[in-house]
Amino acid sequence: MKQGTTILTLDNGYHLWTHTEGQGKIKLLCLHGGPGGNHEYYENFATKLADLGVQVSMYDQLGSWYSDQPDFSKQENIDQFLNMDYFIDEVEEVRQKLGLDNFYLIGQSWGGILTQEYALKYPQHLKGIIISSMTDNIDEYVANINAIREKEFSAAELEFMKKCEAKNDYANERYQKLIDLLNRGYVDRKQPPAISHLTDTMATPVYNYFQGDNEFVVTGKMKGWDRRQDIHKINMPTLITYGEHETMPLATARRMASVIPHARLETTPNGGHHHMIDNAPVYFAHLKKFLTDVETGNFDA
Repeated sequence: MKQGTTILTLDNGYHLWTHTEGQGKIKLLCLHGGPGGNHEYYENFATKLADLGVQVSMYDQLGSWYSDQPDFSKQENIDQFLNMDYFIDEVEEVRQKLGLDNFYLIGQSWGGILTQEYALKYPQHLKGIIISSMTDNIDEYVANINAIREKEFSAAELEFMKKCEAKNDYANERYQKLIDLLNRGYVDRKQPPAISHLTDTMATPVYNYFQGDNEFVVTGKMKGWDRRQDIHKINMPTLITYGEHETMPLATARRMASVIPHARLETTPNGGHHHMIDNAPVYFAHLKKFLTDVETGNFDA
């Protein structure tokens, strides 16, 4: 496969930024979170996994920073692209255009939703999957972020936040400072300078449509997503990986690992939602062990 950056032209005429790096027989395709995030926390994966012989491919989903961004003020673009089916089938089109088969799929957060959905719809192409920091339903995630807010804030602070949310006053400075405190404790604990930018790279129209204003509310179309009744159908080797200081509930991860037939759960100490950055040595040790065990026929959930 061609190394470096390639701009893929989709069948719908839009373009996606993709990047492939690393040599070897193990193929790994990376799905970023958000929705509306980008690939950047995968940029060191090829280096970290080089000793295993892993070829790493990543891309920015439609609407995200490095790829084409349709005009989402137009209802026809919302209807065509801002739905789960589009993004699942986009993964399949990228797979085809990159020439991947018998490959591993890793998804972080929203990418973890797409990984589960892809594994259910297109299992024949997969050798294994990695669900990184994602539940199999949104309700348990919402319960957990509400519990985090109640733990971290006083009754007065919670009341203030709820009033802001009821009025859609998410830009309120005091409200945003409280959200920043939660982000530092449960999302980006390490606050890495390497992937900081002079501007916000989040595809806000996409993120707001599916999620809402921030990681600690779910008011968008992602609300109600639930695959609890289906994940037992995921039959390929599965790694579920969570940070131990996570927006997602560990109890859900444990249940998922018990329900998916060939699943292993690993947790990262001192890691938040982006635990591949917060505690990279432990995160990559878990990932390398999973890939090695599957490749050598020694995977045991």
